[in-house]
Amino acid sequence: MQYLSLFWNSLVSVVRTFTIADFIDIVLVSYLVYKAIKIVRETRAEQLVKGLVVLGVTYFVASLIGLKTLSFILTNVFTFGVLAIIVVFQPELRRALEKVGRTKITELGGFGSSETQSERAQVWSAAIPAVVEACERLSNTRTGALIVIENKTKLGDLLPAGTIIDAKASAALLCNIFYPNSPMHDGAVIMRDGRVLAAGCFLPSTQKGEYLDKQLGSRHRAALGMSESSDAIIIVVSEETGVISVAENANLERGFNSFTLTQLLQDRLVPKDTEKEKKKGLLGRFRR
Repeated sequence: MQYLSLFWNSLVSVVRTFTIADFIDIVLVSYLVYKAIKIVRETRAEQLVKGLVVLGVTYFVASLIGLKTLSFILTNVFTFGVLAIIVVFQPELRRALEKVGRTKITELGGFGSSETQSERAQVWSAAIPAVVEACERLSNTRTGALIVIENKTKLGDLLPAGTIIDAKASAALLCNIFYPNSPMHDGAVIMRDGRVLAAGCFLPSTQKGEYLDKQLGSRHRAALGMSESSDAIIIVVSEETGVISVAENANLERGFNSFTLTQLLQDRLVPKDTEKEKKKGLLGRFRR
């Protein structure tokens, strides 16, 4: 009965001192914990978290029953384990920070430039058919291809290894680049703002190569590696089978055709009109 009374008094004390700042604090912490769990579940760090939970339970039990040697060892493991985690899981931590860095404040608040979106839609609406037609031709002839479509993360560090082209996208140009025995057919094409920026570029390999299907070649591994370190959309045409694949957000999907590839590129690259944008347009006309 005494414990219940003590618990009730503590609960009443907390409720009385609860403020709006405490509520905001709880909401923010809950959101951060949720995002951290989501990131962990999508990477190999999930196994690490399970191991840490087991070690934590072991340490608690060892301290409870007085196992001093085991408690001492686990204490040192937790002390120096943080540095080991940072070293071992550096790629995962880097991707998480890059993902946070790519999130713009204007996007979080629902703001944006309608003029910029309209320009982007106009540019990519003309470039997407050229990319799809080129992929379809290359697929029919089983010609290997690797096309990287730059998004928010700039890929300028890949350009020095390739050849700057900076030309309007066309199916003929892309097919000529990947034509067998051409000087740039082995590398990747980098596209920016609907234009073919560079060709013959080399991409970083994936960090999870041991988990991939053995049938996937070097182009698919490079595409996955690029999708792990950026928000780019990478299109792969298999040289062996002619299958069109797309790598995005560290995932690889296969079996695209001209219709499904067009739908995906339009969804990702051509901004859709929203009610907010329409209202902004009306407000702009009213101000004029």
